[in-house]
Amino acid sequence: MEKENSNPNDENLSALLRSARPAPSLPPRFQESVWRRIEESETPATARVSRLDALVSWALRPRFALAAAVVLVAAGSLVGAREGNQAAHLDAQSRYVTSVAPNSLR
Repeated sequence: MEKENSNPNDENLSALLRSARPAPSLPPRFQESVWRRIEESETPATARVSRLDALVSWALRPRFALAAAVVLVAAGSLVGAREGNQAAHLDAQSRYVTSVAPNSLR
């Protein structure tokens, strides 16, 4: 069996391999597009946040976090008191109807 010439420094082989796989041409305005992407990636993230993210980040600052917690607890207490008042009112109505006409609910 004969040995093949496998010299990695063979210039003829390198030229043949380069010609077999030509490099595609770049699309128009490729370099401008690359620089635009680089500039966009270097812009601060706060310039691209949504309004909700900005509101949440504002509310989670230490000086506003306590105020936001107090407002949420107060709102929850008011809603709970209102619901409790309505439930007590309905319970009182049903007890009244039961005491006046006990057989009417059957």
